[in-house]
Amino acid sequence: MKQSDALDILKMGHNVFLTGFAGSGKTFLLNKYIEYLRKSNVEVGVTASTGIAATHMEGRTIHSWAGMGISSEMTKPEIKKVLRKAHIKKRIAGTRVLIIDEISMLGHRQLDLVDEICRLGKKQNIPFGGMQIILSGDFFQLPPINKASDEGENKFATESSVWEEMDLKICYLDEQFRQSDKEFSKILNDIRDDKVTADTISTLMSRLNVDIGDEIVPTKLNTHNADVDAINNRELAKLIGKPVKFEMNSTGSPNVVETLKKGCLAPEEITLKLGASVMFVKNNFNKEYVNGTLGKVVGFGKEEGWPIIETSSGKRIIAEPESWGIEEEGETIARVEQVPLRLAWAISVHKSQGMSLETAEIDLSRAFERGMGYVALSRVRSLSGIKLTGINNTALEVNKDVVGLNREFIIRSQSDADELKEFGKKKVNKLQSDFIKEARG
Repeated sequence: MKQSDALDILKMGHNVFLTGFAGSGKTFLLNKYIEYLRKSNVEVGVTASTGIAATHMEGRTIHSWAGMGISSEMTKPEIKKVLRKAHIKKRIAGTRVLIIDEISMLGHRQLDLVDEICRLGKKQNIPFGGMQIILSGDFFQLPPINKASDEGENKFATESSVWEEMDLKICYLDEQFRQSDKEFSKILNDIRDDKVTADTISTLMSRLNVDIGDEIVPTKLNTHNADVDAINNRELAKLIGKPVKFEMNSTGSPNVVETLKKGCLAPEEITLKLGASVMFVKNNFNKEYVNGTLGKVVGFGKEEGWPIIETSSGKRIIAEPESWGIEEEGETIARVEQVPLRLAWAISVHKSQGMSLETAEIDLSRAFERGMGYVALSRVRSLSGIKLTGINNTALEVNKDVVGLNREFIIRSQSDADELKEFGKKKVNKLQSDFIKEARG
C-alpha cells in the first residue's frame, strides 16, 4: 500500500495497524497524520512503547500516557485510583485519537491494560472507549522484553484480547525509501520470509571484515550497551584536543522532563573534542541531516561555540541546539534542548531503531534476540555500507509465528486498498470530513 492510500484510510477514522518494511516511512506518515489532526483541532495522544520512539514524534511512552507505569496488569480498584488523578482523567477524556508506535515491543497484557484504562476513563465499554486507535510497527523487529518479574511470557500485542475487537484496517507500506540496493533488499526479504539460504549467508559473509573505505569512521552497531559505552569512552580519550562540554536545558513538568531525557537520544551532557565521531539524532531536512547522519567534529563556532560537523559528503553543518517536547491540548507541557548529537564510534542495536545509516560496522556475534540481526542490517542504506565483524545463528532468525502473521497482513492490506479504490474520491472525502466533524466533538 502506498503512503497516500494509508493516509486516506487514517483520515477516515478507522482503527489501523500501520506496518511495513524497515525504511518504508511509517514514522514519517504518522507525523503527517498528527500534523493534520492538530491543524483540524482534534486532540491526539502521541505515544510509543519506548521513549526513543516517542521522541521521534514529540510524544511520550504509552506507560506514562496511560498512567500505568511499569505495570502489565492492574485490578479495577487500582485503575480507578489512576483515573482519580486529574491530569490522567482529563487526558483520556479529551483524547479522540491514540497512536502507539513500535507496537512490537508492547506486550499483549500491556495493550489490554491500556484498553481497560481507556474504557473506564471514557465510560464506554468499547475498544479504547471509542477512540480511533492507530498501532504502528513491524513484528519482525524487536519483541516485548520479558522481565524476571513477569508472570508468564510477555507475548506480542496480537495475542491481546482487544486485538480482534478493534476491527483494524491493515496498512502495509510496501514502498522502500531507505534501501535502493536490490541485492541488499533481497537479503532483508530473505530474513523476513524466513528463507535464509546458503546464497544469502554467502552474500552477507562477503562483507566480513571488509574495508568500507569511508572518510567518516563507520558506527559500530553492538548488541550490548556496556560494549557501546566502553568503545565511545575509549575513543574519545584517545583524542588530544581540549574537551568541550554541552549540557541539556529543560523546561516544564519535572516528571515529564525526566521522561523526555530518558527517551531522547541526545545525552543530558555530551563532551566533544576535535576529531570526535558523532551522529545527528534528529531530522532537520532544511539543514540536510537526519537521525543517523554521521560526521566528525572539525571545529567550534567563534560566537556561540556550537560544534561544526563535517559529514561524509564533505558538507559542514553547525550543530545548533534542537528541542524535543511533549504537547497536550495544543500546549507544550515539557521541553528539552541540546545539540542534536551523540558520540558515534558505537551505538546499541536497540537505540538504532528508526535510524538511517550510510555505513556501519556490525557485530552480531553475540546477538541474543530474534529480529536483532534484521534491525541492525536494515539500518544501513546499502550492502556496500556494511562491514560485518561477526555473526551467530540467532542474528538471522525471526519468529516463525510472525512470518505467518506477515503474510496475513499483506493479504488484508491489499483487500483494504482495493476497498478504498472502490469508494471513489468523493465518498472518501465525505467520510474524512464526517470523521473530523465528529472528532472535534
